Amino acid sequence: MTREASPARPGRRGVLVTGAAAALTLSTVTFAHDAAADGPSAHPDGAAAGTAGSRVSRTVAGTLPAGSPDFVYLPFEVPRGVREVHVSYTYGKPAVPAGTQGNALDIGLFDERGTGLGGAGFRGWSGGARTEFFVRSDDATPGYLRGPVRPGTWQVALGPYTVAPEGLPYEVTITLTHGPQAPTPRPVYPPERAKGRRGAGRAWYRGDCHLHSVHSDGGRTPAEIAALARAAGLDFLHSSDHNTTSAHGAWDGLWGDDLLILVGEEVTTRNGHVLALSPDPGTFVDWRYRARDNRFGHYARAVRRAGGLVVPAHPHQTCIGCNWKYGFADADAVEVWNGPWTPDDEVSLADWDNSLVASVRSGRAWTPAMGNSDAHRDPDAVGRPQTVVLADELSRRAILAGLRAGRSYVAESAEVSLALTASGGRGGHAGIGERLTGAGPGDDVTVRLDVTGAPGCTVSFVTDQGTLFTAPSPLPATGSGSAVWTTTPQYASYVRAEVRHPAAPGSGGLPGALAAFTNPVFLGAEGAAR
Repeated sequence: MTREASPARPGRRGVLVTGAAAALTLSTVTFAHDAAADGPSAHPDGAAAGTAGSRVSRTVAGTLPAGSPDFVYLPFEVPRGVREVHVSYTYGKPAVPAGTQGNALDIGLFDERGTGLGGAGFRGWSGGARTEFFVRSDDATPGYLRGPVRPGTWQVALGPYTVAPEGLPYEVTITLTHGPQAPTPRPVYPPERAKGRRGAGRAWYRGDCHLHSVHSDGGRTPAEIAALARAAGLDFLHSSDHNTTSAHGAWDGLWGDDLLILVGEEVTTRNGHVLALSPDPGTFVDWRYRARDNRFGHYARAVRRAGGLVVPAHPHQTCIGCNWKYGFADADAVEVWNGPWTPDDEVSLADWDNSLVASVRSGRAWTPAMGNSDAHRDPDAVGRPQTVVLADELSRRAILAGLRAGRSYVAESAEVSLALTASGGRGGHAGIGERLTGAGPGDDVTVRLDVTGAPGCTVSFVTDQGTLFTAPSPLPATGSGSAVWTTTPQYASYVRAEVRHPAAPGSGGLPGALAAFTNPVFLGAEGAAR
């Protein structure tokens, strides 16, 4: 093993601003001398290669200062004859004063095709979930992409997520193993249609579209997630590991007539997270930018061109980098409810409701709401909450169409079912995500919600004015019941339903946690479109 020291505090002159997040490139690590010492064989271009099975390593150490760029690249030369690249790293975590951020360093890998935005050279990302990884032609650590190890300049990508005031000391060891490369297996992606437990055809299908596996920072294998999805009564699930596509081909044998598996990515930028919801399998969406770089719209359009939806995730979550800063003009839906109900979900719900009012006022398209578990590991519950979508069949195309149209509601579990309708005027009738067009401004409209599976919960109808009706009694112990309210399109531009648990003792007037809520039914012939 050979040890090299990078500059202890990289000079600011090394910072590159390229239309994305600022980046710093360190000095290139070379293996040419070590490869020759292991017993080189000549190549026509003069490059050297070690004997099969031989390993050479380099270790680079340095310190990143407070205020470092978002990404630091460590280039290293891969000569011919290498079959595996292995990288490990450590970094210091000194104690810091209360209220000050400590050190957190993410890591990933790009191959000889470079680090340019768009991911041509992308070979994997594990964030802070792993301390080591490998790639070779026939296999790779989860989170990384198997494929040929070609000669050229590869780069370890370091992401100083937070840096302590005294800096972030790091040590990276790169090991190359020589030898012939095995063939790269073709990925097997999930089919785009399932028969469904209820049989083919138009129905309400339940799904969880925000799930993490061992391919990012989750603790569960795809097989474990599929089993938990079935146990939770889900009809579909969506794989959404952070900043990688490596899980797209990891579901072979796990789908079936009863479970549709969709694949995508949680794009984890420094100014918010977004679900790339079921673009074509293998579609990589870059995350290396901030709102100030004006790049998000480009990647949102790329997701749609690949057939997917753009869904900002947990937009008001308080973790560093989680709060959504890009606006919602490019969103196809928004994840209002994320995991167990918390105050930031309450803020997301209120913010989303405000967006409905703005859509009615402007006549612009409205943004549907979703809810997902964001489950990572035990005890996170898959399918709590879940989005229930009306689709023509259990297929990728039909599920995405239902979500895009807002024909959906969110429930805390498969035990809870809702049916919201509005009727009035000349025999008009509309359901969730639809518009009641047969009623004039002053015509009576009857709104009805039928609920099952929510014992002791309270039913309310929310409009552009706020909550205008709350059922006088909670739902009975059976959990089933109905609420009916009469209004007019002039009085309520839209109506949506909320089903809530009783408020917790000492909640200070805050409402109880949601058991379920619906997307709106719009009343009248004018207003927000979809």
